[in-house]
Amino acid sequence: MPLELIASGPRTPELRAYDELPLCTGEIRIRSTFASPKHGTELVAYRDAPAAHRVYDVELGAMRPRTAREASDAFPRPLGNMAVGTVSEIGAGVTRFSGGETVFGHLPIRETHTVAERMVDPLPPGLSPEAAVCLDPAVMALAIREARIGLGDRVALFGLGAIGLFAVQLARLAGASHITAVDPIAPRRALALGFGADVVLDPSELDGDVGRAIRELTGSRETPQPDGGRIAGGYVEASTQSGQRGVDVAVESTGVTSALHQAIRATRFGGTVCVLSFYGNEATGLHLGEEFHINQIELRSARSQSLPLRDAPGWSLSRLTELALDWLISGKLSAKGIVDPIVPFAECVAAYRAIDEHPERAIKLGIRFG
Repeated sequence: MPLELIASGPRTPELRAYDELPLCTGEIRIRSTFASPKHGTELVAYRDAPAAHRVYDVELGAMRPRTAREASDAFPRPLGNMAVGTVSEIGAGVTRFSGGETVFGHLPIRETHTVAERMVDPLPPGLSPEAAVCLDPAVMALAIREARIGLGDRVALFGLGAIGLFAVQLARLAGASHITAVDPIAPRRALALGFGADVVLDPSELDGDVGRAIRELTGSRETPQPDGGRIAGGYVEASTQSGQRGVDVAVESTGVTSALHQAIRATRFGGTVCVLSFYGNEATGLHLGEEFHINQIELRSARSQSLPLRDAPGWSLSRLTELALDWLISGKLSAKGIVDPIVPFAECVAAYRAIDEHPERAIKLGIRFG
């Protein structure tokens, strides 16, 4: 019997055998050759973190506690995000495939998939399996458009996982004049330099205050200030700060609220912090009574799958996906080095456990079959 990677309970990955059902009309069978999980959102559910205990109510437009039924259905759960494979069987009525094609799509980590033919697409020429499974983080990173990075802006990026590394490249494409990339994991910082970052910082080496370090690296120390004048009520019309230190835009993709605080702290007066993260735990280390309150920071939530997008109908999830795919194929966006490590399917249980318990050992896990 074929095997699939599941979580039988919180933080408990295992391989489970499953039955292959007969093909229905319009279905195809795919034999996997490559697959990858998500390291952010997927791990929140895998850990059964506090955020997983609440669900979004589409009618209410807000979160609510999950029901007892939803809680009981949380496990066992399939693991994995995207996969590449070969069409091995075709059901009646299939029109898009004849058998033998290499396809990719949003599929879990398992040896075979039985799906409707519309659920997958042919792997485009020039797109490697490693790049194909990076389509998801590339699309998610394109939410950086909400940051409105302008030509010449100074930008800081917090978190250099797959999404953050694509965000580095997108910030450069958007016209950033100086990019500071922040992550405690050295291989990720090295990749960020190759992808266009000007400076990389290890927050663990800066006494927990990387925000201040970025302010000291960027902006001007002093700018001419108008003379303060007394106005009615005893107020004084004077600038809040004497200089303009900090980045114009900070992008946060760590999923850690203390990093969000440092992103706010790193941003200039009147600047923008764009949040790509999904925060799975209770907020700690976030001090909204400090720079956020005083420096008039604009905080923008950005999510490619929250539809319609702010600039719809001109932009849609379909357009973002087509753009990400085109740029991955052309090389304008590079996935080189992002899928690391790559392990055989037989080792996927230990490898999946490691991305949770030892995130410093991976950027984006890849799993090879056969």
